[in-house]
Amino acid sequence: MISITETLSNELAARPAQVEAAIRLLDEGATVPFIARYRKEVTGGLDDIQLRLLEERLGYLRELAERRVAVLKSIDEQGKLTPELQAEINGAETKQRLEDLYLPYKPKRRTKAQIAREAGLEPLADAILADPNQIPHELAGAYVSTAKGVADAAEALEGARQILMERFAEDPELTGRLRDHLWEHGILISRVIEGKEQEGAKFADYFDYREAVAKVPSHRALALFRGRNQGVLSLDLLAGEGEDPDATCRGLIASRFGIRHQGRAADDWLAETVRKTWRIKLLTRLDLELKGRLMESAEEEAIRVFGLNLKALLLAAPAGRLPTLGLDPGLRTGVKVAVVDATGKVAATDTIYPHVPKNQWDASIARLATLAKTHAVRLISIGNGTASRETDRLARDLIARHPELGLRSMVVSEAGASVYSASEFASKELPELDVSLRGAVSIARRLQDPLAELVKIEPKAIGVGQYQHDVNQNRLARTLDAVVEDCVNAVGVDLNTASVPLLTQVSGLNRTLAENIIQFRETNGAFANRKKLMAVPRFGDKAFQLSAGFLRVPDGDEPLDASAVHPEAYPLVRRIAEFTGKDIRSLIGDAATLRRLDPQRFTDERFGLPTVKDILAELEKPGRDPRPEFKTAQFRDGVETLNDLKPDMILEGTVTNVTNFGAFVDIGVHQDGLVHISVLADRFVKDPHEVVKSGDLVKVKVMEVDLPRKRIALSMRLSDSAEQHQGAGGRAERPSNRGASSDMRQQTPKPNAKDRDRPAAVKAVNQPPAAGGTMADAFAKARKS
Repeated sequence: MISITETLSNELAARPAQVEAAIRLLDEGATVPFIARYRKEVTGGLDDIQLRLLEERLGYLRELAERRVAVLKSIDEQGKLTPELQAEINGAETKQRLEDLYLPYKPKRRTKAQIAREAGLEPLADAILADPNQIPHELAGAYVSTAKGVADAAEALEGARQILMERFAEDPELTGRLRDHLWEHGILISRVIEGKEQEGAKFADYFDYREAVAKVPSHRALALFRGRNQGVLSLDLLAGEGEDPDATCRGLIASRFGIRHQGRAADDWLAETVRKTWRIKLLTRLDLELKGRLMESAEEEAIRVFGLNLKALLLAAPAGRLPTLGLDPGLRTGVKVAVVDATGKVAATDTIYPHVPKNQWDASIARLATLAKTHAVRLISIGNGTASRETDRLARDLIARHPELGLRSMVVSEAGASVYSASEFASKELPELDVSLRGAVSIARRLQDPLAELVKIEPKAIGVGQYQHDVNQNRLARTLDAVVEDCVNAVGVDLNTASVPLLTQVSGLNRTLAENIIQFRETNGAFANRKKLMAVPRFGDKAFQLSAGFLRVPDGDEPLDASAVHPEAYPLVRRIAEFTGKDIRSLIGDAATLRRLDPQRFTDERFGLPTVKDILAELEKPGRDPRPEFKTAQFRDGVETLNDLKPDMILEGTVTNVTNFGAFVDIGVHQDGLVHISVLADRFVKDPHEVVKSGDLVKVKVMEVDLPRKRIALSMRLSDSAEQHQGAGGRAERPSNRGASSDMRQQTPKPNAKDRDRPAAVKAVNQPPAAGGTMADAFAKARKS
């Protein structure tokens, strides 16, 4: 039996010693961010991606090992465990293979086959299988017994058939081959359930759909399963193409048990047994298994995409510690205004009415100018909801009228703002503010530091996933929590300004410790150094070890506390400083001196070369932020609605979401446009994430605008022309059939305040794409998150 360590070392392409060390650290309670950054010598430099995979696979393999023990015990108690079977069970590398081996021995309710065995019919089944030359009815006559419940030869033969069917269906080798064949050659078919045509119109493209099961992409699979779960679609699995798609599978069963049709007396009977085994026993089970496999792989991909988008959003460039004015746009209810200082503390709030019906434009500008001057505001953050474009114009007018204020404005995603506003945390953080004004505060803060603000919102509410409500919620939550944890710890956290949600994501901390830190800070003032953490209630040595390196104390009495250098390595830094003849404060940031040092000179039995190199790099740029430089997209003046867009117009925009079929880009017209995967670059693109990520600033060309359906087709290949695009039927690649193009993401206007964070239902085009339709294919794989 291959050990868990050997399995993981093979999967990770790492040495067993590295894997053993990582497992030991995880079992001791160390977190992935801590191990990846501060235990490189121990693990041989395993990075956070390898460690996350190791952590996930370790759980699976340990569950597999536990299940293996239980299976062996069950079979042994039945007295049926042979050395050969034990070896096979010990060699099972997946839960599926283990369950295939266990199936014949798994306790179950009395089956027809078991009843037949109790009636003494197994010798009859064996005799027919062993010698098909014998006449089945003549053999069966000897097994008729009213006492045993076998009334005639026909009943005896039926019992014998049930025995063989169960034997065939529970053969692990055969099951494995059939499963592989179905996955490679199976065809998934969906049809509309009679009478559901109107009710399920949004699934119209799946009313008559077929595709190779192994090739169904994640977003399409999830759409199919959603249609089935809503009672609109039926999903069936064919074993292959042709008039007799089951022929190959029946042939595999027959071959496995030496059954051949040669015109002998029992050949027809055995052939019927094979047919029934496949249709009644195996196909039904494998159909469920493979649909489950498809769903699992679709979920895995959807969760992966969600994680990538969330990471990009969390690690978006922060504007920094600048006083910011947040505007939560609205029409009739007005624009909610909040001013936050450089630390994110609320300095002022207001509501203005620049838009219809009140049209208090000049008064609104005057009020905003007063607020900006009073609080030394430098940035204006505008939510991208209803009236965002009009409010953006208001901000630009303010900047033009008052250049002396030195203001800059930017439209930001307000996804999740209303979720935060109504949350328990928001009510504790901003108890004096109305719910509507809390949204403006959040919009201002997420421009200053997107990471610090977005961690206050449940990741699923941020809305950058695909079919997020259809996937396994526990697995989704674990993955997204890991993404948030990795992002927070990659950036680091200011101990004296961090909120409870932000501190909770720090390595080694939980909500209780985070709340205790905040309480201690409010009672005793700002932390002067990291050592003060040990005075926080319930903050022990282990929590300090795991968290200290990720917590920053700028302007404290220990200069190293503002860096990512772990306190356990402070003696090493002092040794480096002594060698250079400088004190630590003057050494920090002295790139010329640090680059002349030989890292090998400072290694010892505790600190190896990787750690020394990391420390020297950190001293050169202490507390460096891995996030990109803050930039803003410049929307073109005069382009504010879909009606303003013209083919071949080149615009700048911000990527708002990335899916498997392309990227959605905000170009400032209340409607994201789709850059299909086929026009993301001048080369073949397999995964859109290779080219763009959420938050990227990109230049796009308008290919087509469908006003009735509010859809915008864009291209990042600026050499493309709208005329070529339309001549190609909307995009370079056309699906092979109607069903293959059916997963639509309906582009919708920016949500209003009431609907802003409501989970969006899947929207599909209500009719199949017309031949040569320019927009239908461009949005063929699009769908609403």
